[in-house]
Amino acid sequence: MRDRRPKWTRDGSRVLVGLGKTRLSPRVLAALVGAALVGAAVGVTAGNAGAAPETGASLPQKVEERLEVPPPPFSDGIFPCSNCHANQKPNRTRRTLTDMHTDIELTHAQPQLWCLDCHNADNRDTLHLASGEPVPFEESYRLCGQCHGEKLRDWKAGVHGRRTGNWNGSKSYLLCVHCHSPHQPRFKALAPKPAPVHPSRNLK
Repeated sequence: MRDRRPKWTRDGSRVLVGLGKTRLSPRVLAALVGAALVGAAVGVTAGNAGAAPETGASLPQKVEERLEVPPPPFSDGIFPCSNCHANQKPNRTRRTLTDMHTDIELTHAQPQLWCLDCHNADNRDTLHLASGEPVPFEESYRLCGQCHGEKLRDWKAGVHGRRTGNWNGSKSYLLCVHCHSPHQPRFKALAPKPAPVHPSRNLK
């Protein structure tokens, strides 16, 4: 029986049985093998192009990054809200509060927003996104970022607000509510101060 296995020559080229005395150098042989593998891969891809996706196949889900933040600045004696709201039926009617929280003056995106647009009526110890997804107060920046996307981008980059930590390592962020009141986020106007006096003018 004839041996059809490839033969190596002294100069390093390879003779393929069936191609006569054709000699292929290792570089050319590698190129041919690579082309064959690419062709096979393209054929498989083309064959599956019109195929329906597999039932139950899961696509990679985007995982929301959890940032390191200090505890939110809760009002004394108010949190957790469930201390009072646990046994109360939620009243979803937009109204002026008269029984409790009367000290809160809501000037945030008025008249569009109301308390339960941000606070979770089913669990008062959490907030909620526009999708209904509940979020803890420690992740309130996700709620703020729904309307203030450019501020959230700058905040994560350390341009807006305050960020501390290592430039290539762990970082800690102050929440939006550490600087802005969630009910009255606009800063109050500051009275202008006189310019500082140059030290040389104080010399006698």
